[in-house]
Amino acid sequence: MLEPWVIALIVIGSILLILFMIYIPPLFIALKVYKKELTRHTKDKWGRECSAPDNEEQLRMHNEGIEYMSQFKDKVKEIHIVNDGLNLYGEFFDLGFKKCAILLQGRTESLLYCYYYAKPYIESGYNIIVIDSRAHGNSDGIYNCVGLKEYRDVIKWAEYAHDELKQESIMLHGICIGASTALYASFYGPDYIDKIVTDGMYINFYETFKNHMIVDKRPIFPFMSEIALIMKFKAHVNMKKGPINIIDKYSKPILFLYSKEDKFSLPPKSEILFNKCGSEHKKIVWFDHGAHSHIRINNTEKYDNSIKEFIKEIFDKNSLNNVN
Repeated sequence: MLEPWVIALIVIGSILLILFMIYIPPLFIALKVYKKELTRHTKDKWGRECSAPDNEEQLRMHNEGIEYMSQFKDKVKEIHIVNDGLNLYGEFFDLGFKKCAILLQGRTESLLYCYYYAKPYIESGYNIIVIDSRAHGNSDGIYNCVGLKEYRDVIKWAEYAHDELKQESIMLHGICIGASTALYASFYGPDYIDKIVTDGMYINFYETFKNHMIVDKRPIFPFMSEIALIMKFKAHVNMKKGPINIIDKYSKPILFLYSKEDKFSLPPKSEILFNKCGSEHKKIVWFDHGAHSHIRINNTEKYDNSIKEFIKEIFDKNSLNNVN
C-alpha cells in the first residue's frame, strides 16, 4: 500500500499535468490571436487603407468619407505631437470656428475612417481633428491598448488644439474603442473637453472581444483569459478594465448611440452602462439596424440629427444658465 505522501504527490502531479494540458497548448494559439488582432510590427498593418475592403459597408464608409472631406482640402493642416515617446500624426480641418470635434475610430482604422463622421459636426459649427491612433496609420506604436493608454494621447491632442490651435471648446466622438478612449480622455482631461458622443461603447474590451470570438465561432475557454494575460504582460493594460469602471463618476454631457443589432456591444450590457452613468445630462438613442460601428450608414439622417440635436440641447442649456 502506498504511503499517504506518495498518494498526495501523485494527486498533485496529476492535477498539474491536467492543468498543463488544458492551458499550455492553447497558450500558443492565444499568442497568435493576440499578435494578429492587437499588435502591429510594420506600418503596412493598420495603415491608411480601408481595413476591410471586402465588407461593402466598410468600404462605402471609407470612400464616402474621403469624398465628403475632399471639399475642404484647402482647409486641412497636417499636425503632429509626441506622447509616451511616440510620434503621433493627425489632421486639422480649420473651417473658421472656435471649437472643434476630435473624431476617434476603433481598432484597425486610420484617421481616414473618421472623415465619414465629420458632417454633423461641421454643420453644427465645429472644426474637425482626425488622428492616427498609436499603432495605426502613420503614427508610431506596436500595441493596441484598447483605449487605456490612447486616452492619454487624446488629452495631449486636446491640449494641442486648445493651446496651439486656439480652440476654446472641444468635444469627442468615439466609435467602439474610440468611445472608451473618449470617455477616459474626457473624464481625466481638462474641462474644455466638455462633451462626448459614443457609438457602440462597450462595458470593457474583454466583453466585446469575447463576443467577437463567439460570433466568429472560436472557443473562448481558455483563450480569453490567456489573451487577457498576454495583454497585461505585453501592453501593460487590463482588458477587463473599461467604461463600466468610471461611468458612474462621469459628469459631463454624453450621448450614447447604439444599434439593436450590435453583436459585440450587446444591448443589455449597453443599458447597464447608460443606467450607471452619473451624468445629469445623458441621452441614449437606439437604432433598429446596423452592425457594430456601422450605425450611421444604415440610419444616416437619424444618426446625424441625433448628434446635432444633442449639441443644440447643450448649447441651449448653457445659454440659459449664462442668462440666469
